[in-house]
Amino acid sequence: MTAPMRGVRLPNVGQTLGGGPSSSDPLLIVADLRISFAGRDVVHGINFSIAPGEKLALVGESGSGKTVTALSLLRLVQNATLSGRAVFMGRDLLSIPERELRGLRGQDIAMIFQEPMTALNPLFTVGDQIAEVLELKQGLARSHCAQEAIRLIAETGITEPERRVKAYPHQLSGGQRQRAMIAMALACQPKLLLADEPTTALDVTLRGQILDLLASFQKKNGMAVLMITHDLNLVRRFADRVIVMENGHIVEQGAVAEVFAHPQHSYTRRLIDSKPVRDVAEGELDAGAQPVMQARALRVAYPTPRPGFKGWFSHGEFVAVQGADFQLQAGQTLGVMGESGSGKSTLALAALGLLPFTGEMQVTGQAWGLSAAHNKSMRRVVQVVFQDPFSSLSPRLTVEEIVGEGLLVHEPGLSQAQRRARVLQALLDVGMGVGLDEARFSSLIQRYPHEFSGGQRQRLAIARALIVQPRILVLDEPTSALDVTIQKQVLQLLQRLQRERGLSYLLITHDVDVIRAMAHHIVVMKDGHFVETGQAAELLAAPKHKYTRTLLAAAG
Repeated sequence: MTAPMRGVRLPNVGQTLGGGPSSSDPLLIVADLRISFAGRDVVHGINFSIAPGEKLALVGESGSGKTVTALSLLRLVQNATLSGRAVFMGRDLLSIPERELRGLRGQDIAMIFQEPMTALNPLFTVGDQIAEVLELKQGLARSHCAQEAIRLIAETGITEPERRVKAYPHQLSGGQRQRAMIAMALACQPKLLLADEPTTALDVTLRGQILDLLASFQKKNGMAVLMITHDLNLVRRFADRVIVMENGHIVEQGAVAEVFAHPQHSYTRRLIDSKPVRDVAEGELDAGAQPVMQARALRVAYPTPRPGFKGWFSHGEFVAVQGADFQLQAGQTLGVMGESGSGKSTLALAALGLLPFTGEMQVTGQAWGLSAAHNKSMRRVVQVVFQDPFSSLSPRLTVEEIVGEGLLVHEPGLSQAQRRARVLQALLDVGMGVGLDEARFSSLIQRYPHEFSGGQRQRLAIARALIVQPRILVLDEPTSALDVTIQKQVLQLLQRLQRERGLSYLLITHDVDVIRAMAHHIVVMKDGHFVETGQAAELLAAPKHKYTRTLLAAAG
């Protein structure tokens, strides 16, 4: 049984199915929706509706059933058994023929997926992928589709749209990829938009721009939005109503202002109270201590093609990082913040020795690039946790193979039993064994990444990095894809590991709350330059640069 909900009134689904929809009918009616895998229910008979032009937020922890609910409306969940009804403009989405449903997808109902790197086709430019939707769904001429793709990309806030439309997904930043996917979803002006974490990869200022963009489309076209999100600030700003899900049940729903002001369910109260908490060592630094990582006059540039025949003989360049100077001390966190495309992730890749650069970059007093053997020893010292654990963990390897891979490289003399013992210990260190008995925990290492939630996958990524006992972790947006409660748990894990092991973190993030909780020192980046640096408490309390003040104001 689902828990009692505030203000729940089920529409008369039978009347809606019996005749055509009227102007007073909900756009979508979901009644007794059940979703199961191999006979195990994951969504337990939920009920809700969406009115034309309404903005409805669906919130809950990772694994609560939010995304699978949205995907089931378009029957995009593989190997799932669906029952109940999902009536869209008089048609039951769960029972109409696949051919008819295919006509609705992308045209009347569009979807923004959470992980653009895995949702976008890596073999085609983003412009081609947007144009394909217009050509197939609206029958526009190819030349017209190309121009519309440029216009849509520009409307989502991507700079240099004529150039970016020709880029492949891997050539864009995480935020730019997400905006390209939003442009694709809005191309046909759908009546209902299913938005699964549409601002996950975006910085705080661009989140506001995207919300304003979605709101303008919604007002112009009367588009309804079902938004799946873990960002409660986004819910407060954007949604009219909110639905809270826990373990496949709807535990509470109602108007946003009412639910946030007077949450009735304990789970809702826990979500609202999940803001990151600072719990890091604040001791004074040893003035004579050598930094574990430092950069001087660091510059990173990418080659770009020149137009016309000049491109046959030379190329231009795009400078992603210019004149970067920083130091990272042992046991401390250097937070790097800035908008998407500011150069944060490029700086992280240079720090890892994964990009060519000019200037100086040292890790524990040693420079990258002297020899392959030298770099190999340095890679044990500095490890990385990427933004998107789903794409950074190989889907073809088991947990044991993923987490233990570093030992094959850096400690090849270990036996299989010794490696397995180290893998199990690493999983225990990151909390993967919580709530599991010995038999279930031992079987964990034979599972694959897709069998875990987003928060669990990020813990696996941290275990993979820690198993070789590094001194430095480069954290590239380590919590941006996680819901608020899991984000808080992962940050608490990172804080504990730092205190216990004296780890140093180079933290790349656009989330000001994460910076407040983790950073000892802050660097603010804009267009590849450092515009402000300082101690975290001082910079956050009294920012000097206009751009820093804008970022902090946008974060609320």
